[in-house]
Amino acid sequence: MRCSETPCWQRLKRLEEEGIITDYQASLDRRKLGFGVMAFVQLTCNQHDADTTQTFEHMIQQCDNVLSCHNTTGEADFLLQVVAKDLDDYRRFVDQVLRKLPGVSAIASNMSLRELKASTRLSL
Repeated sequence: MRCSETPCWQRLKRLEEEGIITDYQASLDRRKLGFGVMAFVQLTCNQHDADTTQTFEHMIQQCDNVLSCHNTTGEADFLLQVVAKDLDDYRRFVDQVLRKLPGVSAIASNMSLRELKASTRLSL
């Protein structure tokens, strides 16, 4: 005898198949994991050719310190959300990773002093 799937389970499966649900994840406390610094980094690029852009994107996607990266309008080309253990760790990240990204001509960091809201949940 086979049990029927619940309507809730069927809806979850349909949302997954339609690509509306793309992932499941746990929310982790970055501070308890040792990441006491969060920065928002604006990167300005002076090269926009396909090869440079592809290399840049690949390198960013491999960076564990980068939580998100957005191609933006305005003065900067990209806005990154970055975590680091402390300021020395962040400095190393800037020197060893960001300064070596192809096409980057300017880096502007804004350090988070206090996080008022952090969520990836969409209100439906």
